[in-house]
Amino acid sequence: MYLHLGQDTVVRQSDIIGIFDLESTTVVAKTREYLKKAEQNKDVVNVSFDLPASFVVCAAQGEKKQKVYITPISAQTLRKRVESGFLPTEER
Repeated sequence: MYLHLGQDTVVRQSDIIGIFDLESTTVVAKTREYLKKAEQNKDVVNVSFDLPASFVVCAAQGEKKQKVYITPISAQTLRKRVESGFLPTEER
């Protein structure tokens, strides 16, 4: 199963490590540090030109390298999509 993150970006649900609300998690210094390091390592993918709402951390099965996807879709909406198996109309 795949999760649509915005624009033309989808990720395998099995690759998702976590879905995080950008506003509430970036108040913690360690989260800001993690995101800064990921950006320096070119592991951040911005999937929107809109105001970001959440980020999704992914790693392909069996790999240690992580990708961080910045998305305008709220963490709550993304979690609901995962739980319900929602796929956008064009992907069904």
